Amino acid sequence: MIMNKSLVVICLILFSAIHADAQSKKKPLMHSEEDVISAARNELDQSLLAPEGSLYVWATENSIQGKYYFDITVKNKGEVATVFCSDREGGSIDEQNKLKDVVKYFEFNFKLPKGKSYKFKYTFDFSH
Repeated sequence: MIMNKSLVVICLILFSAIHADAQSKKKPLMHSEEDVISAARNELDQSLLAPEGSLYVWATENSIQGKYYFDITVKNKGEVATVFCSDREGGSIDEQNKLKDVVKYFEFNFKLPKGKSYKFKYTFDFSH
C-alpha cells in the first residue's frame, strides 16, 4: 500500500512539473490588430537575421535572391492562413513559390481570439 501511495505521489509531481512547463510555453493571446501585426513583423524580422534566423538559414541554403512583397493573413494559434505575393523585384517565380510555401508553414508565437484573423503586408528582402 505504501508503494502505491508513493507511486501516486511521484506521478502527481511529474504531472505538475510537465503541466507547469507546458503553461510556461503557452502562446500569449493578442487582441488588437496593431499588436498582432507588430508582433508578426517582429518575428519575421528576427527569422531573417543572420546567422541563425530560420528564414535566413533557409534562404541561404536555397540561394534565394530578390525582394518579395507578400500579403499574409494570420489566424487562430499563430498559423498562417493565406500568403499572396503581390510583387517581386529580382529573383524568380520558382524562388517566389518556394518562399511562399515556407511562409505558409511559419507559425507565430502568439494566438488570436477564436474566429479572428488579421492581414498584413511584409517585404522579404534577399537582395543584399
